[in-house]
Amino acid sequence: MAQIISDQRDIDFILYEQLNAEELLKSEKYNDFNKKMFDMVIKEARNFSIKEILPTFTQCDRQGVEFKNNAVKAPECFKRAHKLLIQGEWGALTENPDFGGQGLPHTVAQAALEYMIGANYTLMTYAILGVGAGKMVDLFGTDKQKQLFLKKMYTCEWGSTMLLTEPQAGSDLGAITTTAEKNNDGTYKITGSKIFITNGEQDLTDNIIHPVLARVKNAPLGTKGISIFIVPKIWVNKDGSLGETNNIVCTGVEEKMGIHGSPTCSLSLGEKGECKGLLLGRENQGMEIMFHMMNRVRLEVGTQALTNASCAYLYALDYAKQRLQGRSLGKSADKNISQIPIIKHPDVKRMLIKMKSYVEGIRSLIYFTALCFDKVDILKSDDEKEHYADLIEILTPIVKAYSSEKGFDVCVEAMQIFGGYGYTREYPIEQLVRDCKITSIYEGANGIQAIDFLGRKLTFKKGAALRALIHEILKTASNAEKNKTLENFGKDLKKAVVKLEQACKKTLETIKTTKFESAFANAHPLLKATGDVVIAWMLLWQALIADSKLKKILEGKTENEKNEILRKNKNGAFYNGKIMAADFFINTILPVTIGKFDAIIKQNNAAVNISENSF
Repeated sequence: MAQIISDQRDIDFILYEQLNAEELLKSEKYNDFNKKMFDMVIKEARNFSIKEILPTFTQCDRQGVEFKNNAVKAPECFKRAHKLLIQGEWGALTENPDFGGQGLPHTVAQAALEYMIGANYTLMTYAILGVGAGKMVDLFGTDKQKQLFLKKMYTCEWGSTMLLTEPQAGSDLGAITTTAEKNNDGTYKITGSKIFITNGEQDLTDNIIHPVLARVKNAPLGTKGISIFIVPKIWVNKDGSLGETNNIVCTGVEEKMGIHGSPTCSLSLGEKGECKGLLLGRENQGMEIMFHMMNRVRLEVGTQALTNASCAYLYALDYAKQRLQGRSLGKSADKNISQIPIIKHPDVKRMLIKMKSYVEGIRSLIYFTALCFDKVDILKSDDEKEHYADLIEILTPIVKAYSSEKGFDVCVEAMQIFGGYGYTREYPIEQLVRDCKITSIYEGANGIQAIDFLGRKLTFKKGAALRALIHEILKTASNAEKNKTLENFGKDLKKAVVKLEQACKKTLETIKTTKFESAFANAHPLLKATGDVVIAWMLLWQALIADSKLKKILEGKTENEKNEILRKNKNGAFYNGKIMAADFFINTILPVTIGKFDAIIKQNNAAVNISENSF
């Protein structure tokens, strides 16, 4: 079976037909670019992904990482691809070229990133973490810190991590016990242990820069007293040269279900000698700084889930077209009739269109969120900037949590289409299922995302973020109501929005009562149901564009000619597929979503009232 990374036609559609990425060229920030340059970067990213990254996908899973004598060896197959990734400056696509970035719009960078992540997310973590950590230095570091660290972090010449989690703390970062004591030279002595550290130790780079959350002596309790420090694996001298090894020891590597090419490490800091760090920002500013990285990484986790799902869907589609089994309904008793490809069976088509609608809807959501970042960067009006910033606030937990759960569901559905073969190593589906599962767990488990969604995003600026989202959804729904083909889709989406508003209002009201725990028991269902409405919006937005393009293709044609065009014309079939995806989702998924909202509005508290002994 040919290896697959992503859907080029759908990416191009979202970039240039749905989001009009060319409009970014009119801005002052990006007027040195042109569409040809955008396309060239995306094309080269795709070529690089296919030729160099994709071959490592299965190999790294089979090889895994090697842990011996407190050192970690990355899969051998990563070395060439990682070296070329550095040489091609594929790390910091959107960042300042002066520090090794390419200065691209987020929307265009998202397309390049999708190809690379789609080829092998495990390899790309070595780059993504460096860029995320580098962004914190970029925003909060001193000029000297930027000079010492930033370019080598952005170019991925040096690796990076994020040292948050501790055995006794987990997601409760306020409970961390790692300490920082100021030295006479202005550095800090760091002491503590961290767990679940992605790429905490590896041999692909000469150095690893660890941003570390720690508590300075006499700092306030809880998250208010957390600071963040730049702690290199090998100390960086004032002239930029590498000095002595800092006392950071890898004490173990987790045996995981998936992403075997990425070491998940336990690290000990300062327990066998001095471990030095540099304060980033101000003391007790650690959480504020850390969330700049976390929010960025959460969007990339959404992309990981999307690419896993996209690959799984495309593999399943290809398999379903080739796999012969059974006969057409109504002719199953006739043994003289040849077997048919399983894609002709209604239940298989149902699974495929369901997968298609989730994949294309989630891709659209992630790219739209990237566009929001670009809008904040380039728009002149403060009100417009604020509108798109509000959208980023409310969409971030949806991108992370919804994409990760539905992306995993798509991978599981793909395995179902493969049947027993999907459960074997002969096909790539079983690895995609294993690799995808982590997306709902790390970088803030989805239960945490739901609490953030309810407790912060819905109340953000007195509901401004929710209002911004609803405004955008209703704008698309109203446009659909003016279209005879899609009129009912628009009406159904509006009905879902009404239910969304009612569910949010009721849940927020419940928070203020003695039954506030029931509101948080309903937070995750509310986040998922909101995600359904957002995906319906994205699919309807795409269907409006597709309907206009399809009508031009079919104009003046007879019914027989139209059917032939939909069968043979690639663009005609593509646009028709967009309309069908919206049709399926709005008429089969969205009614269930409305039922979910009805359940949320009831604010049932059985989950809260049940005693621990009753389980």
